[in-house]
Amino acid sequence: MLISRLPLFISGPEIAFIMFIVLLVFGADKIPEIARGLGKGMRQIKDATNDIKSEITKSAEKQGIDMDITKDFKKEIDKVKDDVDDITGPIKRNF
Repeated sequence: MLISRLPLFISGPEIAFIMFIVLLVFGADKIPEIARGLGKGMRQIKDATNDIKSEITKSAEKQGIDMDITKDFKKEIDKVKDDVDDITGPIKRNF
């Protein structure tokens, strides 16, 4: 996995070119305002998403629905591990 790559495989020169075009189109005065607006919009989306998640969780708790699905997965994984250990228990490998 390459960490240096950005989503959609955009590299440094391509980002620089996009920033240059944005600078030409909007001008240096408008870029901070645009960035601020984008930041506020992203924050509002994040807050709305968190509100929706909390409402779903509250509703599920009120209805008695268990939202912790990892418990079920852990039980199943432990069961499979025990089954595999039972089957392969007497088998030993000599290296």
